[in-house]
Amino acid sequence: MEDAPMDDKAKRMRDLLSSFYAPEPSMAVSHSAKFMSLDAINSPSFDPDMYMDLLVQKSNLEGLLQRHVEMAAEIKNLDTDLQMLVYENYNKFISATDTIKRMKSNIVGMEANMEKLLEKIMSVQSRSDGVNTSLVEKREHIEKLHRTRNLLRKVQFIYDLPTQLGKCIKSEAYTDAVRFFTGAMPIFEAYGDSSFQDCKKASDEAMATIVKNLQAKLYSDSEPITARAEAVVLLKQLDFPVDNLKTKLLEKLEQSVSELQIESRELSIASNSDDLSKIGTLSDSVPSMHSGFSTNQASFDDFCASVRAYRIIFPDSEGRLIELSRDLFTKRFGTIQHHIKKRIFSSDLLVMLRVIWTDVTVMDEVLPEAALPTFSLEAARAAIRQYVANSFSHLLLEVSALTRVQTRPKEELEEDSSLQIALESSKKAVIQGSMDLLLEFRQLLDDNLELLAKLRDLIIDWVQEGFQDFFRSLDDHFLLRAGRNTSTNQDPSFIDGTQVDKVLTGLVLVLAQLSIFIEQSAIPRITEEIAASFSGGGVRGYEYGPAFVPGEICRIFRTAAEKFLHLYIHMKTQKISILLKKRFTTPNWVKHKEPREVHMFVDLFLQELQAIGTEVRQILPRGLIRRHHRSDSTGSTTSSRSNPRQDKMVRTNTQRARSQLLESHLAKLFKQKMEIFTKVEHTQESIVSTVVKLCLKSLQEFVRLQTFNRSGFQQIQLDIQFLRNPLKEIAEDEASIDFLLDEVIVAAAERCLDPVPLEAPILDKLIQAKLAKSREQKLAS
Repeated sequence: MEDAPMDDKAKRMRDLLSSFYAPEPSMAVSHSAKFMSLDAINSPSFDPDMYMDLLVQKSNLEGLLQRHVEMAAEIKNLDTDLQMLVYENYNKFISATDTIKRMKSNIVGMEANMEKLLEKIMSVQSRSDGVNTSLVEKREHIEKLHRTRNLLRKVQFIYDLPTQLGKCIKSEAYTDAVRFFTGAMPIFEAYGDSSFQDCKKASDEAMATIVKNLQAKLYSDSEPITARAEAVVLLKQLDFPVDNLKTKLLEKLEQSVSELQIESRELSIASNSDDLSKIGTLSDSVPSMHSGFSTNQASFDDFCASVRAYRIIFPDSEGRLIELSRDLFTKRFGTIQHHIKKRIFSSDLLVMLRVIWTDVTVMDEVLPEAALPTFSLEAARAAIRQYVANSFSHLLLEVSALTRVQTRPKEELEEDSSLQIALESSKKAVIQGSMDLLLEFRQLLDDNLELLAKLRDLIIDWVQEGFQDFFRSLDDHFLLRAGRNTSTNQDPSFIDGTQVDKVLTGLVLVLAQLSIFIEQSAIPRITEEIAASFSGGGVRGYEYGPAFVPGEICRIFRTAAEKFLHLYIHMKTQKISILLKKRFTTPNWVKHKEPREVHMFVDLFLQELQAIGTEVRQILPRGLIRRHHRSDSTGSTTSSRSNPRQDKMVRTNTQRARSQLLESHLAKLFKQKMEIFTKVEHTQESIVSTVVKLCLKSLQEFVRLQTFNRSGFQQIQLDIQFLRNPLKEIAEDEASIDFLLDEVIVAAAERCLDPVPLEAPILDKLIQAKLAKSREQKLAS
């Protein structure tokens, strides 16, 4: 704390005393110059002329008179202060004078006393020299006897050494035995071959027994590590070569590491509660798991104690100890990875990681040079990354297993709901499995283990990358299950019939709907969960982009859904096309007989369409019923060539039949363009209608490849007319169905040698007969 500022009076007093007691005037001047200006009147360097000049320049007459009065008052005060200063110090001067007088009077007799003291000291010194002279011979004799006595004691110790060593062997006091023998070694080295030959021989035999016992103790597993370390120290004191001992001990330590690893692997099996949870005995296994970990901890404590002792016993074995320690934790993390392959819960993984990290912390205190925390961090990083990857692999296997729809007989397909069951199970597997995985991974992030805290950002990146790779792999699996090779852009039209038979068409439909579900429901929900619980990360480089890209996954499955939908339609159409091709290539249409009934291929065709309807009704939603209308030049909504042709069916001659064909072509020219094939939607009506249209187009093409007589043409007319009403009930686009059916009849007429159609009453009679027969078969079944 700085001194408080002084007033003018105190400053003057201090300067006055300083000038009075200062040893040198220059010091006072330099000291006072710190507090005074050049024109200060109390300064030693005060210049009266300069002061007056400054005062006259700065003050008027009134100011000079005022300064005169102030200076007179100051002079009076200074005189008073000086007088008080003299009065205050007068008593101190008198007291100092009296003290000096008393000191002078007391020193007067001291010189005589000092001379007497010197005489007495000289007398004592002379008498002491006389005593030393008289006792010098006796003192030398005593010292000689003392040396002889010590020598006799040593000789006695040498002669008693074999007996002492024997007692030490019986009591296992090997430390005392080594201390006795090393103490006698200088004598044995000097006189062991002459005077003490027998003693040396007996002592060597006893020490050989002691060395043997120390080696046995060193190699004994039942001995504590402290006793074994003491044995090594004693052998070193006896100059026994311990290099071989160090090699053997390190081999034993390496063996203990292997045993500890085997024990750790056996005990960690108890922590794998995957199988236990399936049979409901997980709670029963918890006590045994904890007891197993405690046993493992005891073994690890012994290993730490061994490493600590070996560092003391063999300071140059540090490198080998570091190698053994790292090897131990490498194998323990390898055990974790082994169990990760069997799919363990995150709680079990946390238990094993926590135990290992605790052991790493303990071992780091014993052997910090091994840098086990950093080493274990890298090992844990690999294990956790494997855990995340394997979790997604198991989820992919689960979803893949559920997408295997079992093939059933066609007659059971109508009542079967296998497609719906497979779809719902797959949906649940995808969304619930993903939520369960996020919950498992969340436990890793929420745990307070230091090891996991360091890997938090990496775990977030791995989870996001895992979902990205999982959905890509799932898309590849879907394509593989559907018989599509992802490496080539193969068009569905090039898939031959053999490959179609190998792939269950219902499965393709399930994959299409599952892809839509993943795009519209699964990805948005997973994205929300990741944003809520797994935000952060960013450890991967910016050049790789974000780990999880929902937009890309949605685009992939949107495209996949379209592919599967078109593939399903193509597979069904191709199967029916094979039936149609067989129908039109087998008979000789030029020699065809008169039609007696509707051909059986119509029943097969309708059965295939009914099977398609059964499949799509299981898993596809109903759409809005949109009847496609077409208009002609007269505004009619029906076929412009249908009614005129029906009116002309009564004509029986060839010329009029050909006139009908000509009128059909002319009517076709005046029709407005009709959009037959529209975009396929994920609805029941859209799928069935598209299949029917494609089949009718195939039927038209097969008809164009044949040549018909009149009976063949009439058979085609009968079959097509019978199909007209059932197909309209099945498909949503009546106008397009009418148009395509008319196209088939026109194509047949174009390829007919005598295109005379059946009369309406005959045609109706044959159709009614077929309908009656179909009703009887249904009642019979």
